[in-house]
Amino acid sequence: PSCFHHNTTFSLTHPPYLIMAKDKSAKQAKTEEYYGIPTTAKSELNFGVVHIYASFNNTFVHVTDISGKETIVRVNGGMKVRSDRDESSPYAAMMAAQDVTARCKQLGINALHVRLRATGGNLSKTPGPGAQAALRALARAGMRIGRIEDVTPLPHDSTRRKGGRRGRRL
Repeated sequence: PSCFHHNTTFSLTHPPYLIMAKDKSAKQAKTEEYYGIPTTAKSELNFGVVHIYASFNNTFVHVTDISGKETIVRVNGGMKVRSDRDESSPYAAMMAAQDVTARCKQLGINALHVRLRATGGNLSKTPGPGAQAALRALARAGMRIGRIEDVTPLPHDSTRRKGGRRGRRL
């Protein structure tokens, strides 16, 4: 149905924020859409992939491009602390994540998909203490987080686990 104004048409099939303006010179109707923020250079998201490998001995924070073939920056907990026992600590993971974020921002990457990995296989399937700290530090430093995926290798049936027939005796 048409409205009383001769230059604008309102349709029941279109949402109210979609306005069809008829132009005498053009044969097709011109549409103006008023939803969503306009994509400018500032609001555009450039995604990378952060591979967080958190074992109980160290935490690696490794950023690649979307394909995963090209390494952008890789920092681990051992590069941030002096003592061996602190490599897997949440503090070391946080410092590593802050370094990674600084380098990503220099290169124009402002959003990350997360691939979280524990040791896996026939060893521990739970991520180490640095996993949560690294992810939280990335988010707090201003990186936008996309998908979060657990990529810990899980065996369908594994080789024999260490510890012997009677297990680890404490």
